[in-house]
Amino acid sequence: MSFSSDPIVRVKQASIFQDNQTVLSDINFELEKGELAFIIGRTGSGKSSLLKTLYADLPLRLGDISIAGYNLNKLRAKDVPMLRRKLGIIFQDFQLFNDRTVAENLNFVMKATGWKDRSKMKKRLAEILIKVGLGAVDTKMPHQLSGGEQQRVVIARAIINEPLLLIADEPTGNLDPEVSDGIFELFLEINKSGTAILMATHDHTIIGNHPARILKCEQGKIKDSNLEKFNLSSQY
Repeated sequence: MSFSSDPIVRVKQASIFQDNQTVLSDINFELEKGELAFIIGRTGSGKSSLLKTLYADLPLRLGDISIAGYNLNKLRAKDVPMLRRKLGIIFQDFQLFNDRTVAENLNFVMKATGWKDRSKMKKRLAEILIKVGLGAVDTKMPHQLSGGEQQRVVIARAIINEPLLLIADEPTGNLDPEVSDGIFELFLEINKSGTAILMATHDHTIIGNHPARILKCEQGKIKDSNLEKFNLSSQY
C-alpha cells in the first residue's frame, strides 16, 4: 500500500483534551512528508497535549487525525507500538535510563522494535552515534555526559529506526544557546534526509534564524503561518 501522496499528518476538526479540559478545539492542518514546522504558544496553550495526542499518549476524543498511515480514531492499544516505530519522539527531559550505558539505552529501543541480529544492532549503534556527532560514548552512563551530549543520545534513540516523522517537545529547552544551535543543526540534517519534523519550542533565536512554517497555539485554536500572518513578537 502506498502513501506517497498522503500527508504524514492530517488533522481534521479535532479537539485536544488534557484530563477533562479542552485545550484546543476545531483544529485543522496537514504536515507533508519531509516538512519542518514549529509549534509555538504560551505555556499551557496546548502544544504538549497536541504532540501527546499525535503519538497516542493522550486519546483522541473528537475529530479525525491520521499520522504515518494510522487513523487515531481506529487505533487499537496493541497497534500503538507499531505507530511509534514510524515516529521518533524527543523530550526536553531526555528520559534516558540512568542505570544503563548509552549502548544499553539504544539497544533497548532496538530490541523493543524487533531487532534481533546482534551484529546488525552493533553496526547500527555505531552508525547512529556517528550521525549525531558522538564518538566513543557507548560505554558511558548518561550522568557522565553533558546536557548536549545526552540530548544527542536522545536524538539517536529517536531516529534509530529511520522514522517518517520526528516529534520534538522543547528539545532545546534545558540547553545553553550555543549547544541549542548545534542540536538544531542536527535536526536540519535529519530533515534534509527526508524525515518530517514537528517541533514545539519557545526558542525565539532558532525560529528567527531558521524561517519555517509555524503553527501557533493561541486562545484554544491553532493559527497556521501558511494561511495567515501573525505577530511573532508576542510572548510564546
